Amino acid sequence: MELTKELWGKTACGKEIFLYTLKNESGAYVKLSNVGAGIVSAVVPDKDGVLADVVLGYPDPMSYFGDGPCAGKVPGRYANRIALGHFTLDGVEYTLPVNNGPNHLHGGPEGFQNKVWESREHEGGVEFLYYSEDGEMGYPGALKAVARYEWTEENELRLTLTAESDAPTVVNLTNHAYFNLNGEGNGDILGHVLRLNASEFLPTDDTLIPVGESVPVAGTPMDFVTEKVIGQDIKEDFPALVYGKGYDNCWVIDGAEPGQIQEAAELYAPESGRVLTVYTTQPGVQVYTGNWLAGCPVAKCGRSYNDYEGVAIECQNFPDAPNKADYPSAVLRPGEVYEQAIIFAFGTK
Repeated sequence: MELTKELWGKTACGKEIFLYTLKNESGAYVKLSNVGAGIVSAVVPDKDGVLADVVLGYPDPMSYFGDGPCAGKVPGRYANRIALGHFTLDGVEYTLPVNNGPNHLHGGPEGFQNKVWESREHEGGVEFLYYSEDGEMGYPGALKAVARYEWTEENELRLTLTAESDAPTVVNLTNHAYFNLNGEGNGDILGHVLRLNASEFLPTDDTLIPVGESVPVAGTPMDFVTEKVIGQDIKEDFPALVYGKGYDNCWVIDGAEPGQIQEAAELYAPESGRVLTVYTTQPGVQVYTGNWLAGCPVAKCGRSYNDYEGVAIECQNFPDAPNKADYPSAVLRPGEVYEQAIIFAFGTK
């Protein structure tokens, strides 16, 4: 494994932005940044052995601050939405900034994705650390978050997310990379084929907050139990698709058990032959088909992306879990360690 580090830029206040490249013996590589502990690139072979970058992103490190898509980064303290920017923990109500319609999204406008993390190299990869102060974006407790990446000889990008807090808080961490297995900037992903290890999903209201219990996907456009072309049903007159202008929902991973790695999703691009299989310990997977990518910063391909040019497969806890007693708990207490794993395994077929 070859690991290189370069200075990519500096913020206005002088914080250094680093770009790490992890290359395996086959020549496939990933690039990682300490802005939001983000995945900048994943350059992997197609069915003919031709390398291409399959992760959406930007050539300018400053474009990663405050970008609407949250491209490649680790959002937090709570990824996804919390209804109306409120939750109650141990009898105390907390108010969070609202930044997505009436709701709080991805930890707020100054969430972890918009922070410069500390970084250090380790064998096989890079570890990013962020220290979130008590009260930051309204959340209780001083929290230490760690995102540890490893790149393997088998073209697997392994991510371990951990957190500890000095007071009761809520936490939900994931990675928000967008994938286009034909290569970033090379058209939309509506022809990609998706399979999900999920026979139920969480219906939402029109602001994308889950309304309650999960329901079966069978007989609906949300059914990806058997592989299906993403664009096949995306324009159907179905509430979830109308609300989000495409897919932007959380599916419940079948048989999820805390601490147990299992398959969440498989994405396949028939044109290139590339396959991405995603494994996780998380209970849910939010699939977002890049419905609002238009207007993003200028991308690596030399232009801004259009809608549907990438799909994010975000393994995480359920949206609004802090307000839903029957969802998996998002509470982290002093002395406990939050730990979740996500594996992005690239291959061909």
